[in-house]
Amino acid sequence: MRKIVLTGGGTAGHVNPNIALIPFLKEKDYHISYIGSKDGIEKKLIEPFNIDYYEISTGKLRRYLDFKNITDSFRVIKGVGDAISIIKKIKPNIIFSKGGFVSVPVVIGGYFNKVPVIIHESDITPGLANKISIPFSKKVCATFPETLQNIPKNKAILTGTPIRTELFKGSKEKGLEICKFKNNKPIILVMGGSLGSVRINNVLRDSLDILLKDFNIIHLCGKNNLDNNINKEGYYQLEYATNELSHLLAVSSLVVSRAGSNSICELLALKKPNLLIPLSKNASRGDQILNANSFKNQGFSNVLYEEDLSKDTLIENIYSLSKQQTIYINTMNTSSLNNSIDKILEQIEILCKN
Repeated sequence: MRKIVLTGGGTAGHVNPNIALIPFLKEKDYHISYIGSKDGIEKKLIEPFNIDYYEISTGKLRRYLDFKNITDSFRVIKGVGDAISIIKKIKPNIIFSKGGFVSVPVVIGGYFNKVPVIIHESDITPGLANKISIPFSKKVCATFPETLQNIPKNKAILTGTPIRTELFKGSKEKGLEICKFKNNKPIILVMGGSLGSVRINNVLRDSLDILLKDFNIIHLCGKNNLDNNINKEGYYQLEYATNELSHLLAVSSLVVSRAGSNSICELLALKKPNLLIPLSKNASRGDQILNANSFKNQGFSNVLYEEDLSKDTLIENIYSLSKQQTIYINTMNTSSLNNSIDKILEQIEILCKN
């Protein structure tokens, strides 16, 4: 039996693509192990899949000066030692890394054990962890065409992002049962990210009187961001969605979302016309703006920048998206990024044979 080690963590975005690969790797009879941190989100997310989980020491990688960089450097060094020992014990045929700070020791540990490594980069510009890891890898899978210019040509492959199969199993009927809407107006799903967005929440709620004339609205507003004073027909709010997300997506005609790479690739795979409101550079390294612009240029998304967000611009952009939704769906149907799992599995198979 061939063996593969998966790694990646720190955020759900560095774990979910690995989760998407797991059932397909099992079908191909791979023995799967996961290397992550002791307390990171990856341990909790991987637990239901009943695969071997190994813990290593980790430290956060920062682009700015901070005293913790010194102490965390020693944790990373210890993590490399941990990873080398674990990989030597497992003897995998290949390692697949989704990035995040926990992945760096694993990639380096694989290199020193002469195990080939494939990295996946979700954003247009590689994050710090993947920048460090690229020299130790054999191949780098990219989500965006623009990413290829930031990766050595002999390593770069355009694959898209693996999408969890459960998202394709959503039921419109179950979605309607959850929301209990009393009319047949088209439904807009508004998502502000896992923690929500105060700015998007406030502007959307200011716009409800106008939008609810023509739409029903599902609002994922983030933890502790419910407004129980709002009781309007056609408006359903909840903090976040887990198992019910696939049903909410299935019942929605349009989506308003942040521009995290995994989220927008899921919208592309599901052919959901979308309005992206990327995080501003003040709140991030600017990767969401690059992601959103790429999808806009490819004809998959409409984009409203946060500094331009207001009641009037939100309403205008939603109605514009609604009128052009057929055009967006047709363009998304032509995308070559929809079979990303097949492309990644192909690279895994090639390196295993070699």
